[in-house]
Amino acid sequence: MGKFISIHGHFYQPPRENPWLETVELQDSAAPYHDWNERICFECYAPNAYSRLLDGDGRIEKIVSNYSRMSFNFGPTLLSWMRDKQPEIHEAIVEADRQSRERFSGHGSALAQAYNHMIMPLANARDKQTQVIWGIRDFEFRFGRKPEGMWLPECAADNESLDTLARHGIKFTILSPYQASRFRQLDETAGWQDVNGGRIDPKLPYLVKLLEGRSIVVFFYDAPVSQAVAFEKLLINGENFRTRLFNAFDDRESGQLMHIATDGESYGHHFEFGDMALAYALHQIEDSPDARLTVYAEFLESHPPAHEVEIHQASAWSCSHGVERWRSDCGCCSGGHGGWNQKWRTPLRKALDELRDKLAPFYESKARELLRDPWLARDDYISVIFDRSPEKISEFFAVHATHKLTEAEKIDALRLLEMQRHAMLMFTSCGWFFDEISGIETVQVIQYAARALQLAGDLGAENLEPKFLEILAQAKSNLPEHQDGRVIYEKFVKPAVMTREKVGAHYAVSSLFESYPEEAKIYSYNIRQEDRQLWAAGNTRLAVGRVKVTFAVTLNSDVITYGVLHLGGHNLSCGVRFFQSAESYAALLAEAKAAFDRADFAEIVRVMDRHFGEPHYSLKNLFRDEQFKVLNQILAATREDIYNTYRSLTDRYAPLTRFLADIRVPPLNTLAPATEFVLNTELLKQFENGHPDAARVKSIIAEASAANAPLDAGTLSFAVQKHFERMADELAKTPEELEPLQQFSGSAELLSLLPFKINLWKPQNIYDQLRKKVFPGMKDRGDDKSEIWTEKFLNLGGQLGFHIEPD
Repeated sequence: MGKFISIHGHFYQPPRENPWLETVELQDSAAPYHDWNERICFECYAPNAYSRLLDGDGRIEKIVSNYSRMSFNFGPTLLSWMRDKQPEIHEAIVEADRQSRERFSGHGSALAQAYNHMIMPLANARDKQTQVIWGIRDFEFRFGRKPEGMWLPECAADNESLDTLARHGIKFTILSPYQASRFRQLDETAGWQDVNGGRIDPKLPYLVKLLEGRSIVVFFYDAPVSQAVAFEKLLINGENFRTRLFNAFDDRESGQLMHIATDGESYGHHFEFGDMALAYALHQIEDSPDARLTVYAEFLESHPPAHEVEIHQASAWSCSHGVERWRSDCGCCSGGHGGWNQKWRTPLRKALDELRDKLAPFYESKARELLRDPWLARDDYISVIFDRSPEKISEFFAVHATHKLTEAEKIDALRLLEMQRHAMLMFTSCGWFFDEISGIETVQVIQYAARALQLAGDLGAENLEPKFLEILAQAKSNLPEHQDGRVIYEKFVKPAVMTREKVGAHYAVSSLFESYPEEAKIYSYNIRQEDRQLWAAGNTRLAVGRVKVTFAVTLNSDVITYGVLHLGGHNLSCGVRFFQSAESYAALLAEAKAAFDRADFAEIVRVMDRHFGEPHYSLKNLFRDEQFKVLNQILAATREDIYNTYRSLTDRYAPLTRFLADIRVPPLNTLAPATEFVLNTELLKQFENGHPDAARVKSIIAEASAANAPLDAGTLSFAVQKHFERMADELAKTPEELEPLQQFSGSAELLSLLPFKINLWKPQNIYDQLRKKVFPGMKDRGDDKSEIWTEKFLNLGGQLGFHIEPD
């Protein structure tokens, strides 16, 4: 067969972790999801692991993994988040690569990626090397094999970057056809041919010759079809997508590879149901005798390059000016902001370059006292990032330390390595990609710089912050209220800088609202409770204690004393300070208790002022997730009180409201907000309590319709979705039992009544797994119980949208 097709998806999100907490905090703009990683995961990454193939009636015929039949790469920082927060999806991606090796002659569908999406041509040689090594090691850690290909962030390439790939065993990469300059036959029987402007034949592999006899293969993707996927809504129809792929072939008889490369988020996030269009196209290609699905490594094995190519140096797929998008106001932008400019990109790049170049010699000189080869140790530090257990850290130092390190020296060594990690993270490409320096992606990279500065300061480096801010001040915002990079640093970055005092305050405040064990973990901090005294009177509580706070990443720790006074509601004040003597702590306890026993709250505040001074902490200082959790607790009683008040009003005037409706008189508009709030709350409660009453659900929906009261589709659909996910989880625990099946099916009867769309993705996945693994055995058993179970199970499938064959 001479025709082959490969579809490559580059799946990536900018890292969103708070550099001090090492976790993604709550992002309101991603609601109803916790954050944008989670939202995009459930709109794209998860659907492509379990995509639907539908029959002619729009019912689910089959659930398939797109990853096992396409070529793909994931950003390592995204997979790190996924492994922690969505392990099922992470494992599905890893399993898809394993399955693909069976399909593609031992070659997997997954490619590695340079670690944190740094624009490689703009990186120095040392960072290029670490990015490639970390990308390879991350890939091996997750997929259990060596990568054959590697994705370069933004396809940004130069010969030094390609040579770095080749030196570390990478066989090929993927570039835009516009990055090709000229090519010729490998046997040099013909001269060079100019292919500028994207005129290179994308259906062949090409060899790039590098230093010292090294070389690497480059595949140039088909630009028109790739752009149609990304920008021309080709994914609206799976058949059109398949046809466009087939129509790109020409008449040659020798092997030709029709391949495209796009952002993986096109398949579900940018275009709803894009994963299903992809699944359909892959399925149709697989069934076609006219072409065969493949991946790059498999095609390369049977079709080695016959031509060599030279590429434009420092070029990328999303900038027509080389790599200027990541260092100048080249005109490339995300658009939609007339009159804006991106002149801020140049000083931002300069500030970070100078910071990197000042941190490097400090790291090298300081680390040489502790690590045999500081830069080799940095290359190997990825093994600690994977697993920060004491055992792994000890193994790392056993290889790299110059001598048996003291605990203080270990802390310094880890701080140095973390300083270097953040000095690379601050070059993540997303910081320059968009239009405005105050955007969350740019603030994120500046936060990484702030963390590197903080670590350098902890290690005794000269104060590099003033010079950094002096350059950053030259980066002017398009928004008058943000002025420049220095102001943005003070407004958005400085407040995020974490200290162990802030962590102690968070623990103190949140401990009034949840019970912590003696040894607790709060994000990347380990908290050990050394003493705690709590006094309560009515709604007022006073807690005084001491905790040891250890940052799990660098192992440095402090003992912190705290006192927190809660007067009910949101009225709360907290003070913290580093270790006090036993006598001073005893005096604090005695004074605080005496004042509390007298209910002298003004004196308690004075006691806290004497022992803690400024600053005072409050609910405003809680980490975002805990703040949300605590406020929900505080507001729960308020919401219930509002509900009861509104309910009494609607009950009192219900007969009058019905009478007015019966005689077609306009309803009381002043009562409408109360009616809407009550009906939405009651419907929400039906699904949150786990046992919705079908009759009551019908009644509430009817009442809402009669009263013309809008239902909050966003909040309610999410609550209903979570209800059905809980039901599916319960069925999966004991799949052969009738009771959970009957309860699930009973709830599923409500689906047709609800006037809003419900996301049944997870319940459908669980049902599909049970259909494959449990259903055949139950169907074959033949006893009374299994016959009832089989009937109920098939009925549930129909309720969940599956194609069910009639008996």
